[in-house]
Amino acid sequence: MNSYKNPLEERYSSEEMLFNFSHNNKFRTWRKLWIALAEIEKDLGLEITDEQIAELKANVENIDYDKAAEYEKKFRHDVMAHVHTYGDVAPSAKGIIHLGATSAFVGDNTDLIQIRDGLLILKKKLVNVIKNLADFAIQYKDLPTLGFTHFQPAQLTTVGKRATLWLQSLVLDIEELDFFLETLRFRGVKGTTGTAASFLELFNGDYSKVKHLDKELSKRFGFEKVFGVSGQTYDRKIDAKVVALLGNIAQSAHKFTNDLRLLQNLKEIEEPFEKNQIGSSAMAYKRNPMRSERIGALAKYVMSLTTSSAMVASTQWFERTLDDSANKRLTIPQAFLAVDAILLIWNNIMNGIVVYPNRINKHIEEELPFMATEYIIMEEVKAGGDRQEIHEVIRVHSMEASKKVKEEGKENDLIERILNDSSLKLDKSKLKEVLDPKNFIGFAPIQTEEFIKNEVQPIIDQNQDLIGLEADLKV
Repeated sequence: MNSYKNPLEERYSSEEMLFNFSHNNKFRTWRKLWIALAEIEKDLGLEITDEQIAELKANVENIDYDKAAEYEKKFRHDVMAHVHTYGDVAPSAKGIIHLGATSAFVGDNTDLIQIRDGLLILKKKLVNVIKNLADFAIQYKDLPTLGFTHFQPAQLTTVGKRATLWLQSLVLDIEELDFFLETLRFRGVKGTTGTAASFLELFNGDYSKVKHLDKELSKRFGFEKVFGVSGQTYDRKIDAKVVALLGNIAQSAHKFTNDLRLLQNLKEIEEPFEKNQIGSSAMAYKRNPMRSERIGALAKYVMSLTTSSAMVASTQWFERTLDDSANKRLTIPQAFLAVDAILLIWNNIMNGIVVYPNRINKHIEEELPFMATEYIIMEEVKAGGDRQEIHEVIRVHSMEASKKVKEEGKENDLIERILNDSSLKLDKSKLKEVLDPKNFIGFAPIQTEEFIKNEVQPIIDQNQDLIGLEADLKV
């Protein structure tokens, strides 16, 4: 308890994402890359024996982190520290570990593997949020609710139609995520400055063998695409792009939680609140939206990281500079861990979200009379009235009704005022029928159905194997 612990690890992120960026996963991957390099180099004619490769394979997980730390303190070089640590437990292969490679061979390729695998972990959680929101949208596609512009009551919409707005953002996010995965390239085997000069010597000038090594190694780690050119490192725009993608998901999540917190204040929709949950240490009655607020806090953090990765990408010098390293160690894993937590919490919210139709309808009843005034004016004109005169009559009634609501705290009596005005000729019984909220929601239910069917359901169908997720919170 005397040293700092990262809250993303202790409080928020999933075990699978924590493992993806763990020391064991990272350094085992380094060793797997060294094994694959040796195997392919052997196949291409270099003097590497089966016994050497077997000894490397036998010690993939035999990592002495204390010894590696001692070597790194001595060499001030993390890759060479692990080369020596690996060589100590695989002495017969010590001379061929990292043959022809540079540090970025293990460092960058492992980063790309972790980025890919991290996105696949996030995709599962993202697909489940999409599925949960789609189900919610269909369930409430017909339930009228006040629409807001500028957080002022506007025309009605439906609870389900509003959910499609949250979904639309996620559709854009998953399209971007899929495109990123589809086009992600492996660094492969490029040498110290990207010219593969060290392999020119190893393979006696045979460029075809270098190309084979590059592509074969990349395929072994699940990458069909390989960077055609690089400096010592892969293009750091990859990091900037992936953190921007994570930032976009964070934006979508924050928008959802802003809306939910406002709706919770209106007592229309609430996030889950458990039996023993405490909203406030002082105010026992409070039901704070802690899940939504937590998403908001994490989302702000992720969005702030997008600037960091962009600055790194833009300030790399020539073929390589090391002022990216410490930044990458912090930014990439923590952006992934935070978005992982965001999506877990979002799924948790959707699994227990509560809607209060009676409260929603009460708010509609308070505002609907004002929204019906345009219909009333049109009906009066059709009955032979003068549009401008009628408009003035309705305006005066509206101002008086508004005064009753705002200054006296009374109910909106606009409709009663209009019904009792003998100067108005409209059919009073028809007016009451018209005031059904469903007459004011436009095409919202149909739009919701069409959007889910045409744009969301195909995403769910294509990812059926990812549906189903435990979304319990650590704290």
